[in-house]
Amino acid sequence: MSFFASFLAAIIPMLFYLIFLWKMDRYEPEPIWIVTKHFLWGALGAILFGVLVSSFLSKGMEIIISNPKTSTLFGAILIAPFVEEITKGIYLFKSVKKNYFDNMTDGLVYGGAIGLGFGMTENLMYFTLNDDTFMNWLSIVFIRSMFSATMHAIATATLGAFLAKAKFSSNRLEKISYPIIGIILAMSFHAIWNLTVSFQFSYFAGILFMIVLFIGFGLIFRFSLNAEKKIIQSELEEEIDYINFPPEHIPIVSTSKKLKRNWVNNKIRKQYASYATKLAFRKFQVKNSSGLRKEHYLADVKMYRTKLSEIIEDQKLT
Repeated sequence: MSFFASFLAAIIPMLFYLIFLWKMDRYEPEPIWIVTKHFLWGALGAILFGVLVSSFLSKGMEIIISNPKTSTLFGAILIAPFVEEITKGIYLFKSVKKNYFDNMTDGLVYGGAIGLGFGMTENLMYFTLNDDTFMNWLSIVFIRSMFSATMHAIATATLGAFLAKAKFSSNRLEKISYPIIGIILAMSFHAIWNLTVSFQFSYFAGILFMIVLFIGFGLIFRFSLNAEKKIIQSELEEEIDYINFPPEHIPIVSTSKKLKRNWVNNKIRKQYASYATKLAFRKFQVKNSSGLRKEHYLADVKMYRTKLSEIIEDQKLT
């Protein structure tokens, strides 16, 4: 197969997954350019450092273990998960400190984006190296697009979710333990997948493992969205008395009904719903943060309250 065919096979599924993942964040979708930055880190930075460090450690493994097959196996189940999950996660440890990293859903989206970028570049390398026959190439494209690349996304998304939990926890032990749990889980998912697909007799077990991961990821994402819905409803209920926020708008702003037309002036509908959602999240974050970060969130609360009050008064919504 041509390089162009391999390039398209590597990039198209990952871009589709990326857009789908971004769309799943229905309450406060992250700026697509920030999501893209995470994707590009996975596709360029993480893969570069991952390959360099893995190659160095693999050479050391070959010195210790003389049998090539055994050395390759140990590299797949020990070195690759350890190195690649760290190189993918480095950017998350940086971005979690940013104010745009608001909750567990953000961690799932940003971590998933990094994993998809990593999977895209890794897939391209595999596709170009396994193009001796069309059927062999096609089988590699299917397996890696469906499972290997998505494993990278789920593993790094798991780390992102735990980093978010740590960020907004007031418990010192949780702040320390959650990131450790997240990186261990990410490495474990990666190692189990690599181990199961290293042997023909366990290949089917690997596919089942990934199906379980898919289901688990979907359930966690749904749990995170439901938690966000409750936050929006709870925080906006307090604004009924504070800024005369219309109570009939709460079940609209906190659900997909906000996308429908004519429940409020269509010219300000998107902006109004966005301000209300961000106000709710910032209030929640004020209660779960401290120091300069808390001061920043308090300033945002004041700003969004002012903007909403102006819209409510101007549109005569009460």
